[in-house]
Amino acid sequence: MMSCYTALVLLLCAAAQSVAAITDGLLPNGNFEKGPSRSQLNGTQVTSRYAIPEWEISGVVEYIESGHKQGDMLLPVPEGVYAVRLGNEASVKQNLKVTKGMYYSITFCAARTCAQEERLNVSVTPDSGVLPMQTMYSSSGWDCYAWAFKALFAQVELVIHNPGVEEDPACGPLIDSVAIKTLYPPRLTNKNLLKNADFEEGPYILPNTTWGALVPPNIEDDHSPLPGWMVESLKAVNYIDSAHFKVPQGKRAVELVGGKESALAQVARTVVGRVYTLSFLVGDAGNACTGPMVVEAFAARSTVKVPYDSKGTGGFKRAVLRFTAVAERTRVVFLSTYYNTRTDGSLCGPVVDDVTLLSVRNPSRRLRLL
Repeated sequence: MMSCYTALVLLLCAAAQSVAAITDGLLPNGNFEKGPSRSQLNGTQVTSRYAIPEWEISGVVEYIESGHKQGDMLLPVPEGVYAVRLGNEASVKQNLKVTKGMYYSITFCAARTCAQEERLNVSVTPDSGVLPMQTMYSSSGWDCYAWAFKALFAQVELVIHNPGVEEDPACGPLIDSVAIKTLYPPRLTNKNLLKNADFEEGPYILPNTTWGALVPPNIEDDHSPLPGWMVESLKAVNYIDSAHFKVPQGKRAVELVGGKESALAQVARTVVGRVYTLSFLVGDAGNACTGPMVVEAFAARSTVKVPYDSKGTGGFKRAVLRFTAVAERTRVVFLSTYYNTRTDGSLCGPVVDDVTLLSVRNPSRRLRLL
């Protein structure tokens, strides 16, 4: 039977976790560097529900040190020394104090171990999303994902859950570096018919990393962590910043890393029969992604293919697509014609930034691709 002392400790731990106030950046112990005591571990398996400070666990959760060997494979950790592995139907969760009605983006890093169909369920009641992990975007095996939610309550519970059932529970995904960022939905201005067209509003990008934050397809995400934009089709796009990459303008941009399988889109209000210009920058992220690239842009019944010869060191060019609206709402879409990879096999692609959609006052004036 549970002693009164043990029950009291559990209640105090639960109460302490329930009042965690959040600020932009890593969640409390979001990198799992504070771990269980030796008495709360059976090998690598965590044996107590509240053994990992600031977190509550359920199911088989392992506390993994960087360099831990699984068969012939060494398991690295992207930030710090420790991470957690979620076994079959296992989860980690943390209570967060938020502002009711605000939007937030969760960023976390995950690595697939040996199961080919691994996926993760991320939820904040009542929102949830299943993030497939079949595609490995980086060469390290670790990818950072972004997922967003709207806070319907002043206190919410974030849950990262492994819904998989594998014969070998050690095949569960590794989790590390869980962070949060408040999102401020952008508003339309008289200078642009698109929202967040410079991509400056978006998910938290972890410092001192060599990757950005993957924004998953919209079919897996009720609220976009990239406000104003949807990611269509099957693959994610990579949200990058000027601290780690070459960005054409400002501090943030989007790298199209999934070829035609990932499309970045936004719907704008237009007037039927009116002429519009869609202007945007195409470049590379300065991440050694070299070779020919092509960005395709679509609007109404018009399209343009913008070639870009990447040296992998950063650079950009401006392109313009002119079209006539055929509906009151026009979908603007960007995608990469080719699949691009670096020499280490990791996915990469052209960068899109500084998108502007405006009505043409003098339709007789001719525009050309710059």
